[in-house]
Amino acid sequence: MVFKRMLGALGVGAPSVDTVLTTPRVRPGGVLTGEVRLSGGDFDAEIEDITLGLVAGVEIEHGDGESLGLGEFSRARVSGPFILRQGENRSVAFRIPVPWETPISEIGGQRLTGMALGVRTEVSIAKAVDKGDLDPIAVEPLPSQLRVLEAFLQLGFAFTSADLEAGHLYGVRQELPFYQEIEFYPPPRHAGVVGEVELTFVADPAGLEVILEADKRAGRYSGDAVGRFRVSHEDAARMDWPGEIDRWLTGLSQYGAHHGAPYGGHHGGHEHGYGHGYGHGYGHGGHYEGHREHHGGPGWGAVAAAGAAGIVGGLVAGEIVEEIFEGDEDEGGDGDW
Repeated sequence: MVFKRMLGALGVGAPSVDTVLTTPRVRPGGVLTGEVRLSGGDFDAEIEDITLGLVAGVEIEHGDGESLGLGEFSRARVSGPFILRQGENRSVAFRIPVPWETPISEIGGQRLTGMALGVRTEVSIAKAVDKGDLDPIAVEPLPSQLRVLEAFLQLGFAFTSADLEAGHLYGVRQELPFYQEIEFYPPPRHAGVVGEVELTFVADPAGLEVILEADKRAGRYSGDAVGRFRVSHEDAARMDWPGEIDRWLTGLSQYGAHHGAPYGGHHGGHEHGYGHGYGHGYGHGGHYEGHREHHGGPGWGAVAAAGAAGIVGGLVAGEIVEEIFEGDEDEGGDGDW
């Protein structure tokens, strides 16, 4: 993917910059590669540095409700100072790491409704920072994450939307200032028990934290029931995820939400420990706390659209809508996501 713009901080006749991504699709923990191509203008320009930032549309809660903003979650300096001569062409190659907690934005070639990720090039020139356009990137799930996502579809869940919430999860080691919620509507079998299930991943090189939150509507108690466990990437590939998720949801009709939910703490003096028997020392059981508002997604039809309009889906606004999808082509399809 390429974007090109004039370096506005230098005015008329200024140099231009193209950012070319050779890996527009990456996975969490991977490496984003490409090069920044500069073309000299009508005069010599003193370039102080070039920096790339990974950005995402994030929902931020405040006293008046929620607002949508553009958040940078990784930053890398790819060039120091140099003089770009008049009419000179210069390329700066880069390799920047993608954080393990980077949210998923694409599955099987189709983008998740509500997700918007991009890379922004900043060029410091003439004592000012020129923030370039945003070039969209697609982050695909790790194999361990994909197994969990496929299990939801096998059980008959319907994906609704995904978003990023600013903040940290209680009891979870988390480096990024936000977390992703991937939202599903349950199949008829569980529709009377839960209204919506939200899935959150927190990954690192050693393994994966999987957090499920269900809007519980039946049984002895109502409220948010939470299941959480830690598992290595290798074990995640071997787990019976459909069976684990189905057993957890079935148990919600018999146990209370919050502290009393099975696989999320203790009940009747016995620790159920969600993910018990898996993880090989990574730990299991527990829960996280804190209120999170539930949001209705645009529905399955918007997911299948999967083009630029479908990605925006009313989630992001302002700068990210105008820039991150500039020149993006509609990639409509009829897939599951």
